[in-house]
Amino acid sequence: MILVKEAQNIILEKLQPLEPENIPLLNTLGAVLQEDICAQRDNPPADNSAMDGYALRFNDISSLDQNNPLSLKVVEDIPAGQKPTKSINPGEASRIMTGAVVPGGADTVVMVEETEKKNGSVSILKPQKKGSHVRKQGEDFKKGDILLSKGDLVTSSNIAIIATAGYAKLSVNRKPVVAILSTGDELVDVDAKAEDHQIINSNTYLLASQVLESGAKPMLLGIVRDRKDDIKEKLKSANKADIIVTSGGVSVGDYDFVKDAIQDLGSEIVFWKIAMKPGKPLTFSMLSKRPLFGLPGNPVSSFVSFEQFVRPAILKMSGHTDIFRKTIRATLTEGIKKKDDGRRHFLRSTLTYINGSYSVSALSGQGSNMLASLASANSLLIIPESETELKSGQQVEVQVLRN
Repeated sequence: MILVKEAQNIILEKLQPLEPENIPLLNTLGAVLQEDICAQRDNPPADNSAMDGYALRFNDISSLDQNNPLSLKVVEDIPAGQKPTKSINPGEASRIMTGAVVPGGADTVVMVEETEKKNGSVSILKPQKKGSHVRKQGEDFKKGDILLSKGDLVTSSNIAIIATAGYAKLSVNRKPVVAILSTGDELVDVDAKAEDHQIINSNTYLLASQVLESGAKPMLLGIVRDRKDDIKEKLKSANKADIIVTSGGVSVGDYDFVKDAIQDLGSEIVFWKIAMKPGKPLTFSMLSKRPLFGLPGNPVSSFVSFEQFVRPAILKMSGHTDIFRKTIRATLTEGIKKKDDGRRHFLRSTLTYINGSYSVSALSGQGSNMLASLASANSLLIIPESETELKSGQQVEVQVLRN
């Protein structure tokens, strides 16, 4: 067996980011930029109104007394999206909508609630500050500003600024295609009637969802029976994938043929068996220069193995630099003992944040086939290889899965 960290290092040393591609903006969410995003014009491109109201010259109302409203002649209505046709002269105002360009001569907008319109004129009812409710040209950013840099992640919160900068397409690292294959004579698909001796194939859907959460594209290869030649054919059919992930068939049983199939296809097994629980019988190889992960068949083992090895590989190949799940220190609520088996244990756990500090509790039902505790877990409590006991109140390492 090799250590978790050693296995991670071996995998990542063999991988490089995929080539960039130029794709439509909405397809880039979660991708890594391969170009700087540079503003093509000022934002806003011209002074505009932040309110529905009246655009005017502040000097006309600077001496306004609230008890004596001041009246100005309305010379134009300016809806958003239409250029003003008239400049504002002394004693004049223009009706203006939110987002509309402020006309020449005007430097202040008075919101409509503080005015009263009558017979082609408008009365300003309250004193104002100069420049009120005017968004100045370029106050957000200026033409030529670098808004995002190569290597930044495209997120939902910065899609708007990219679009505002005028980018309909972006150069980003290509997202990996991940082929997913479930092995086992006992498996039936989710829409089939399962007999007592059969198991519904949850791993395909579990792993595909993890692939999607990692920002990659799943390629579902379905179920393959425990026959070496069938497994070989399925693996060959994944020739358009960037990563291959199998579940099941990697242990030492009479019907575990995944390792044999990989070797028959000319690929060397880089390592097999990792000092971890769950997930010990994990195989890694490079099949036709593509990483192939042979994960255990038990769902929780597959899940935990994916998080420690496949997810970082996907993120590195996608161009990310922050590729590991966040870990924090938390106070253990109840003591835990484990066997002195030399393995790193990952326990499904609940992480809470109360009064400025984190605490963590291991969930009951830690069997590698038990899905109920996996659904309840928001974290993995880590017991190091050398530890056999963690005491209540002790600070422990926790890998965060979700908030």
